[in-house]
Amino acid sequence: MASGKKPLVVVTRRLPDSVEMRMRELFDARLNADDAPMSQADLAAAVKTADVLVPTVTDRIDRSVLSQSGERLKLIANFGNGVDNIDVPTALQRGITVTNTPGVLTEDTADMTMALILAVPRRLTEGAQVLTGDKDWHGWSPTWTLGHRIWGKRLGIVGMGRIGQAVARRAQAFGVKIHYHDRRRLAPQIEEELHATFWESLDQMLARMDIISVNCPHTPATFHLLSARRLKLIRSDAYVVNTARGEVIDENALARLIEAEEIAGAGLDVFEHEPAVNPKLIKLARLGKVILLPHLASATLEGRIDMGEKVIVNIRTFLDGHRPPDRVLPSML
Repeated sequence: MASGKKPLVVVTRRLPDSVEMRMRELFDARLNADDAPMSQADLAAAVKTADVLVPTVTDRIDRSVLSQSGERLKLIANFGNGVDNIDVPTALQRGITVTNTPGVLTEDTADMTMALILAVPRRLTEGAQVLTGDKDWHGWSPTWTLGHRIWGKRLGIVGMGRIGQAVARRAQAFGVKIHYHDRRRLAPQIEEELHATFWESLDQMLARMDIISVNCPHTPATFHLLSARRLKLIRSDAYVVNTARGEVIDENALARLIEAEEIAGAGLDVFEHEPAVNPKLIKLARLGKVILLPHLASATLEGRIDMGEKVIVNIRTFLDGHRPPDRVLPSML
């Protein structure tokens, strides 16, 4: 990049207006006005000319794309917390720094997780559809559309990072008992604050919970962490909620077990092959056994703006010759 020349920053998707405006002020920003997802060929073309690439979680920045990167590309500033869409080791081998936007979506994702924890056992969407569907509602009945209370139930959180802890704090207010599994145990003072019970064995925890909430990132180690074998451990009156990544759960096995009434139901905001949604899950949703949302957990204007601001800080810090605050290292994966 020539001295005094603004860096070329390629942004793969449409971002909030205030974020795009700031990017245009600071950089030579190539924006995506129509918001159409970029193909692998488009991404390969972008990395050949960009100084900075700003992808989102739906862009697959794999080895084949990175192998075509030009000498100018030195930073991939991901617009998202998870970086499973990026081949980070290959990027680092090619001298490309990778950053993300951690922390800003914690409360939004925890809100949506809690919404599903409430909605699935209480059959909220099923009830709402009665008033907008083809059949008439005949009024209140003592035995109609009965759900289950969540007060006093056991919530098993898989992944007790920032989001998992935020979910635990919300669930406490509803009288839910907090249990968790993570590769690292929380500090004693945090366990005490959350009244949380640690399970070293995920298998043992799954077998004893009323509700399972998946809040861990997708990494090679967590792919199908809730495998067919583990899903069979879950009680027939228990529910599964996932606002993390679809790849953490074996979707086909989950659908089979719900259909067979070996798991009571599920609330899913993420899917294994997004944007495709498993037809078996859609069928179960139409039967009222599953609630499906189109990856809405982080979808707040405030959250998106915060993410954009983090991206800009990472880019400016890097271009100033300093270590960006949200650099992703292999040890974090």
